[in-house]
Amino acid sequence: MTTPNGLLLIDKHGGVTSHDVVAIARRTLKERRIGHAGTLDPMATGLLVLAVGPATRLLRFAQDQTKVYSGAVRFGVATDSLDADGAVVATAPVPPLTPALVAEAAATLTGPQMQVPPMVSAIKIGGKRLHELARAGVEVERAPRAITIETFELSPTDEPEVWTFRVTCSVGTYVRVLLADLAERLGTLGHLVALRRESSGGHDVAQALTTDELKERVEAVESPLAPPLAFVAHLTTVTIDADDLARLRRGQLLQFAAEETTSEVAVIDSLGRLAGIVHRRGEGWQPDVVLPEEQA
Repeated sequence: MTTPNGLLLIDKHGGVTSHDVVAIARRTLKERRIGHAGTLDPMATGLLVLAVGPATRLLRFAQDQTKVYSGAVRFGVATDSLDADGAVVATAPVPPLTPALVAEAAATLTGPQMQVPPMVSAIKIGGKRLHELARAGVEVERAPRAITIETFELSPTDEPEVWTFRVTCSVGTYVRVLLADLAERLGTLGHLVALRRESSGGHDVAQALTTDELKERVEAVESPLAPPLAFVAHLTTVTIDADDLARLRRGQLLQFAAEETTSEVAVIDSLGRLAGIVHRRGEGWQPDVVLPEEQA
C-alpha cells in the first residue's frame, strides 16, 4: 500500500481544535505522520495547512508565510481571552464610529510593530502553555514579538457595535490583540467575535476540503493531496539527472548553476517530482531535505 504523501488543505469548521482536525485526517488517511502549519483557535474557521507522510519534513515552508484573515469585532465589551470564547471582564461606552474614523485608527496599526501575545495562547513559557497558566489564574510577563500588518480594513454592519474586518499580516500575529488595540485607539473596548483564515502564502481556502469532503474523497478512492512540490512552489527549482539523484540520496554535495541570490533550491527528478531541498554550501549544494525514493 502506498504511503500518503503531500499537502492537504482543510477548511476547518468552528468548535474544533486544530489538533482535532489532525486526528480526523489521521483516521481518514490511516497515516500517523500528519502535522499542521499555523494553529487556528476553536472558534475560528478557514484554512488549515496539513502535511501528510514524508511531506511533514516540508512543513517549515508553510509556516513563515503571510496570512489573510476576515471576521468581525464587537466594540464596547472586553473578554479575558479577547474573543467570544472568553468571559466578559469589562464594558465601556462606544463612541459614534464612522468609516473614516475607524480607518484612521486602523491605519495607525499597520506596518512593522511589536505585539505582546495574549495570555490565552499556545505559547510556552517555562515549559507551560500560556493558556494553561491563564486557566490557573496566573499571569506572566510575555516578551513582545515583531509582526507586520500589511493591510487592515473595516466596514460597519447593521449593529453599530459590530464591524467586519479583513487583515493581511505576518506569521505570529494575534488578530484578537490587534482588534483590542484598535478598540483602545477608538476610546473603547472590544473583542473578536468571528475569525476566518482565508489564505496562507500561496494556499487559499477556496482550494480546501471540509473534513466531510475529505472522507468522501477517500471513500471514492480519490487522492485529496497535492504533491509535496506544492509546499515549495515559491522556491527556485532545478531538475537533476539520475546520477545527481543518486548523489542526493547519499547526502552528497551537488553541482549546478543557480542565481547568486538563491540560498535554497527545490530539486526535481526527471518525472517532475520533488526529490528534496538543497542549500548553498560553498560552490555546491548540500542536501537538506531528502524525500524517500518511492515517495518523491
